[in-house]
Amino acid sequence: MDINYSPLGDEAIVLEVGQEITKESTNLVRSITKRIEEASMDSVVEVIPAFTTVTVFYKVTVDHQFEDMKNLLTKILLENNVSEKVEQRTIEIPVCYGGEHGPDLEFVASHNQLSVEEVIAIHSSGTYEVNMIGFAPGFPFIGGMSEKIAAPRRSTPRLRIPERSVGIAGMQTGVYPIETPGGWQLIGRTPMNLFLPNEDIPSLLQAGDFIVFKPITETEYAEWEEKTHAAD
Repeated sequence: MDINYSPLGDEAIVLEVGQEITKESTNLVRSITKRIEEASMDSVVEVIPAFTTVTVFYKVTVDHQFEDMKNLLTKILLENNVSEKVEQRTIEIPVCYGGEHGPDLEFVASHNQLSVEEVIAIHSSGTYEVNMIGFAPGFPFIGGMSEKIAAPRRSTPRLRIPERSVGIAGMQTGVYPIETPGGWQLIGRTPMNLFLPNEDIPSLLQAGDFIVFKPITETEYAEWEEKTHAAD
């Protein structure tokens, strides 16, 4: 697959692998990210993977301007078999569905002419993939959700969504790692922390991770939170 290079301001370069989200493009994005990070170039400040692009922020010097960085990246990717598949983790995320934790669960059910139980069963039966991290610190855009439970964003976004809320927007699902405004339909909440500000890598999830959602009860949710707070 061809890679298109384009400048993003004076200090970044965007590597685009396609226009559509496909298995091939997501694998290529992960592979490109891994190769560049492993190269440990002093001039590279940050590498940010997205749906079909990888953005590389770099220090601008006489030897590192757009064409120089493009040539350097091209050489690195050609030398390191960019098409090689990157190993992926599988992470289980517990979710307490409905009630105060998922105020929009009934809307998602009625929108799709399903019962609440059917929505929970469908949402928790698949294996998902994190396409990218963005919007808010540690926020995962997760693909692979069944179209049977797809739902539009809210017409009026909420000003405050509790941290760790699990939502649906269109054909995607995701988890709000921190309290933030947002317009996704909230179907549940996880007691698991996704944003880890004290860690070297502050996001529990990374692009390319596989995700499995596991339904838990209100009691299990409360016990998990109690253990987490006790550890803090």
